[in-house]
Amino acid sequence: MSNTVQAYIEEIPAWSSGTAMASAPLSSMQWLVWSLATAGKFFEGMIVFMGGIALPLLTAEFGLDDVAKGAMTSATLAGILVGALVLGGLADRLGRKPVFIGEMVLLLVALIGASTSPGIGVLVVWLFVIGLALGADYPTAHLVISESIPASIRGRLVLGAFSFQAIGAIAGTAIAAVVLAQKPELSTWRLFYLLPVIPVILVIWGRLFLPESSHWLVSQGRHEKAEKQLRKLLNRKDIDLLRVEIADRTSTPKRSNNFAKLFKSKQRRRTILASLPWFLQDLSTYGIGIFTPVIIAAAFGAKAGGADVASIIHDDLIGAKGTALIDIGFLVGISVAIYLADRWGRIPLQITGFIGCAAGLFFALIGRSGGDGNLPLIVVGFVIFQFMTNLGPNSQTYLIAGEVFPTKYRGIGAGFAAASGKVGAVLTAFCFPLLMASIGTERLLVLLLITSLLGALATWLFRVETKGLDLESL
Repeated sequence: MSNTVQAYIEEIPAWSSGTAMASAPLSSMQWLVWSLATAGKFFEGMIVFMGGIALPLLTAEFGLDDVAKGAMTSATLAGILVGALVLGGLADRLGRKPVFIGEMVLLLVALIGASTSPGIGVLVVWLFVIGLALGADYPTAHLVISESIPASIRGRLVLGAFSFQAIGAIAGTAIAAVVLAQKPELSTWRLFYLLPVIPVILVIWGRLFLPESSHWLVSQGRHEKAEKQLRKLLNRKDIDLLRVEIADRTSTPKRSNNFAKLFKSKQRRRTILASLPWFLQDLSTYGIGIFTPVIIAAAFGAKAGGADVASIIHDDLIGAKGTALIDIGFLVGISVAIYLADRWGRIPLQITGFIGCAAGLFFALIGRSGGDGNLPLIVVGFVIFQFMTNLGPNSQTYLIAGEVFPTKYRGIGAGFAAASGKVGAVLTAFCFPLLMASIGTERLLVLLLITSLLGALATWLFRVETKGLDLESL
């Protein structure tokens, strides 16, 4: 067997009888890598969806108009865009581990700053910084997992980590509702940003003990350290990458942060596949996700409708309950994606998911049309949308983006794709309140339905299937 990093990771041990095991077992360190990589996705889901519940409280406390509300809801998403694009690329230059730790330190500082903000202007700044940290985690979390595990289970484990975005969304919605019910005050939104502080500190501590990616170290020509870190990862001593060192000595890639490389030769197709569907998917997913509490609260028809604190909190809790219901589809969808990703493949799931999203939006559109609307049909439509987006584009775009690029600029490629998605997210988050007021929810749903169908088409036209291929082959 060739003594490459991936060959050691893929190596299947045999029983004492000589019979090979069914698959390569993961070491305790590999499981620790995976566990700590789930944190960023959990915090993103938790913080973004808590922000949706905090919005009515902030609107009442600071008297926000539609422009101010758009700025607040888009600040974190704008930070994710910049963080994925700029900070994510640092993982190709500085290494996966330093960025993996640094992003959590930045998140810790920003959460404390947000919770103590004296006004909306300062809060928007801190929400942007929160986004920077979460954006950096998009490529690095994927990289530290995919560069540490066998190709046969890469899809399941990467999406398993990604599923914590859904878990975080549900947990954030539930926790915010409980806290708000126990402390029914406008200032309770500050607690929403303080609650994750202790978990973030624990994650920072845990990430200090992780090994650096041996794939990245080899790409930098640092093969002795790559051997040391691979021993730590696999918990074995018989690691010898000598032949790889000899073969690669004359071709060690230069450090690069050049986005132009993503659009040259065969990488252009991969870049479009990784970024365009993600952009189209985030147009609908983030807009609907952030403002679902508002939509559901209106659909339930049980709003108090008053301007006093009690009425505002009453309406906000109704929205939180509706969000929790719809987020069940979020979690179920990602669970099915985990099961099917290494069986069906990334491309079929992404296309199926996009078409399913369009179907869900169609049901919601029918439910919204005419009179006070059909609540059961609206809920069914949004549940279908949440299920299908997580079965397909929300999970598969993340998975594909971290797989299709070479090691030497996998970080910047995955970061560019994530940033492309967040361009759609920011546009939607900022424009959503204005569009709802000007063209109405029905017409807006039609536009989002069209973007889902375009996502399916783009995936088919630029398809590159990565199922079962190890990173060195890719």
